[in-house]
Amino acid sequence: MELNLSPQLADTTIYEGEGGGYYAWTGAKFPVLAEAELGAGKLVLQPRGFALPHYADTDKIGYVIQGTCTVGLLSPNSPQEKVLIINEGDAIPVGEGIISWWFNGGESDTTIIFLGKSSKSYNPTGQFHYFFLTGALGFLGGFSTDFISKIYDFNEADAVKLAKSQTNALIFKVGPEINMPSQPNCNKDEYVFNLNDYSLITAENFPVLDKIGLSGSLVRLRPNAILEPSYSTDGSFRIIYVIKGSGRVQIVGLNGTRVLDSNVQKDQLFVVPKYFAVALLTNEDGLELFCVTTSSRPMLGQLAWSTSAWVGLSPPVLQAALNLSPEFVKRFKSKNQ
Repeated sequence: MELNLSPQLADTTIYEGEGGGYYAWTGAKFPVLAEAELGAGKLVLQPRGFALPHYADTDKIGYVIQGTCTVGLLSPNSPQEKVLIINEGDAIPVGEGIISWWFNGGESDTTIIFLGKSSKSYNPTGQFHYFFLTGALGFLGGFSTDFISKIYDFNEADAVKLAKSQTNALIFKVGPEINMPSQPNCNKDEYVFNLNDYSLITAENFPVLDKIGLSGSLVRLRPNAILEPSYSTDGSFRIIYVIKGSGRVQIVGLNGTRVLDSNVQKDQLFVVPKYFAVALLTNEDGLELFCVTTSSRPMLGQLAWSTSAWVGLSPPVLQAALNLSPEFVKRFKSKNQ
């Protein structure tokens, strides 16, 4: 099966207005997302922008590209929300069915990129689907007035007020008359990992990732540098977002076929299929990448440098496999040590 792996910008504006916007990569425009059962989205919140309480049908990791954000997390049937303050460089896992809300209490825009799996999506189209509790698209407004009245013991007028007062749909700007939560009420380290301190988060150092089957990493490359070729050995996909910079990416798949040879730039997304090898070269502005792997304990094989197969294989095996002289094989092995 031929895959179109060309890096893509977000192709769909889900919402944009006062308070911020949400933008998505969709399987309709980026088919590999549907084929690999992945999803990606970008949340932008203006100061005092508020994303209404919702849950999703997917597991994902959010990474703060810029700004600060107050986040509320509520597990199903839990008596109290967990309130966190996340900042640039923080990664926050959000599992399926977890209710969350997002509020920008800062003075500049906040941008968060979400990458994850769409394998459990109710409509497997390669994107995340959000179910809102309130607002124009919320559950409360979906039930009839008589149901709302009986469920919450309200008269008809109050039932309409409860279900219909909030006319905003996804994101809006909260007025100063409402004092939104501004202080955390839990240990941030249990829910958030800062990738500026640890460039790789797996279940080894963040056990909660075992619940969602994902891991994340931050890769920073200097100008004119190379990210050595690697491949997944456990059948996991990698979904990669370019935070800043530019460069060139090559992906090689079955039968040594180069399935991608493309330039990449800021705000683009690309996918590395399972078992395929990927390498990157940076331009003068370097590269910064956020990567999510569909395994909480990923295993990668290397094709260059000290941990690569070239170091582990014996010289006679390499001589035969490469059809090269012992002298050249010795030089080649030395380049990887």
